[in-house]
Amino acid sequence: MSPELQELYQAVILDHGRRPRNCRVIEGGRKAEGYNPMCGDRITVHVCLDADVIQDVSFDGSGCAIAKASASLMTVSVKGLTRADACALVDRFHRMITAPPGAPIEELGALAALAGVRQFPTRVKCATLPWHALRAATDARAKVVSTE
Repeated sequence: MSPELQELYQAVILDHGRRPRNCRVIEGGRKAEGYNPMCGDRITVHVCLDADVIQDVSFDGSGCAIAKASASLMTVSVKGLTRADACALVDRFHRMITAPPGAPIEELGALAALAGVRQFPTRVKCATLPWHALRAATDARAKVVSTE
């Protein structure tokens, strides 16, 4: 990854970490909590579906900048997708974030900013936490999911 691209990605992560999008509670929808016992991140993802389409999605909780940035970018990326398309995106994101550091970065738009996290294996769990919670929420499994 070029230094310029790495700098851009860092700026995106910092922006979403400091000013997360869709950081709020949605009443009446599905929700699932994600918990990372390694660092204490705790993110709840809220989803409102209409005819299998994600009409609204949000998150709340506490976590590190990477967990918050990942949750923020995730909510922006999945709003308006069908459950099936959202689950496919979860799988694509997971493949990208767990690939070896030198592997090519799959085209995932703004989500590609999180590819640099794979250089820090302990932080991968921070980045994937909201995605695990999203999958649980869309599957109507209102329970705590863990990165362990």
